[in-house]
Amino acid sequence: MRALVTGGAGYIGSHLVRLLVDEGVHTVVLDDLSTGFADAVDRRARFVRGDIRDHALVRSLVEAEGVDAVFHFAARIRVDESVKDPAKYYRENVAASLALFDAILEGPARVIVFSSTAAVYGDPDPGVVALSEDHPKRPLNAYGESKAILEQALGRYGEAYGLRWAALRYFNAAGAQDDGSLRERHEPETHLVPIALEVAAGERAALTVFGRDYPTQDGTCVRDYVHVTDLAAAHVAAARHLA
Repeated sequence: MRALVTGGAGYIGSHLVRLLVDEGVHTVVLDDLSTGFADAVDRRARFVRGDIRDHALVRSLVEAEGVDAVFHFAARIRVDESVKDPAKYYRENVAASLALFDAILEGPARVIVFSSTAAVYGDPDPGVVALSEDHPKRPLNAYGESKAILEQALGRYGEAYGLRWAALRYFNAAGAQDDGSLRERHEPETHLVPIALEVAAGERAALTVFGRDYPTQDGTCVRDYVHVTDLAAAHVAAARHLA
């Protein structure tokens, strides 16, 4: 496998890059660093700063590097921001990703693993405790909707152009590399686990918990987490299955 990782300087993407190079996979990272960090990219990977909407750049990378699998993480991910500025999410998630897919189709790559989200589901049906893949998708915001639209697009691209794809719909990612060399890192920090750790370390005054009317024992929200290195492994397994 020769891989292109878009958004590979971000949180989950950088962990995937680490796993790929550890397994001997030739890896190219494309990231505009709007939210990612260049120093998070493993030095054994080739890093290119650029935009996924740059058709000529994407096409040249895929062809020159012999890319046969694309891991697509580049996206805006803040639900609150998508509510305030939905146009940004349709523009930078949907339109930008479609431009990426079109450029990829002009090269040899025919495998895409797409970083989707459980936000495509919206609120689960009454009585549903564990969501399944065939649960109705009713996203509540532009973030979730942008991911749902792209899943539909990938389905059509697969039917028409022979693209093999998988969309991983995960909930909240958390965790770090065992040696602490990669961790959650956002500016500003908005994720619960690192905020809780900052409070414990005395770097932040308090942790605010929102909502007191959830159907739980104390009324506060229960959240599901998956470890980021497990997510990275799942992406690699999906790509190898598709290949």
